[in-house]
Amino acid sequence: MTTVLIADDQPLQRFGSRMLLESQDDMTVVGEAANGSEAVRMAAELHPDVVLMDIRMPGLDGIEATRRITAAGDRTRILIVTTFDLDEYAYAGLRAGASGFLVKDAQPEELLAGIRAVATGDAVVAPSLTRRLLDAYVHHLPTGPSSEVLSQDDPRLASLTDREREILTVIGKGWTNTEIAARLHLAESTVKTHVGRILAKTGSRDRIQAVILAYDTKLVETS
Repeated sequence: MTTVLIADDQPLQRFGSRMLLESQDDMTVVGEAANGSEAVRMAAELHPDVVLMDIRMPGLDGIEATRRITAAGDRTRILIVTTFDLDEYAYAGLRAGASGFLVKDAQPEELLAGIRAVATGDAVVAPSLTRRLLDAYVHHLPTGPSSEVLSQDDPRLASLTDREREILTVIGKGWTNTEIAARLHLAESTVKTHVGRILAKTGSRDRIQAVILAYDTKLVETS
């Protein structure tokens, strides 16, 4: 059973999400929060598997709430549900530790699939969409030393093998495991093993965080 906390300042949105989730045999809603502060408090008390997190809420917003929940080190994962076309903070939400995001006009089955994916440790955002998102919001990335200096000196990359660094680079370019296997002539199971080791060595929560790392360290240059 996947436990879910709904954080949204709109009562109707919370009601609709609860009705949808509780129609599923494998999901249960353990609470509702009307703002970020409530979300942080309830996440600490209830330890839900997933928090459905709105971004624009009164008081503490969803980005800061996401940052505080993930910083606590609990197993709770954050799925941001926002109006992406209007919301400039989607990228910041991912950097804060969210495991993915969906737009509020997503189909019900997309939301359910997203919750299940996040609960099992996967990323919700497709790699190609992740690339477009990061390109769109690249102005949030810090400026500084050259890409060669960053990629060589960044301690998060120090323990990676040459092959793992190569795979992290193409993950950042939006390649799926299937594409990596085909283009690098590897078994897909081998790719999955490499990806798992990359996440563990770099401290990335999931594939999205690995993509952000590839951009941060300039392994991937923006187009």
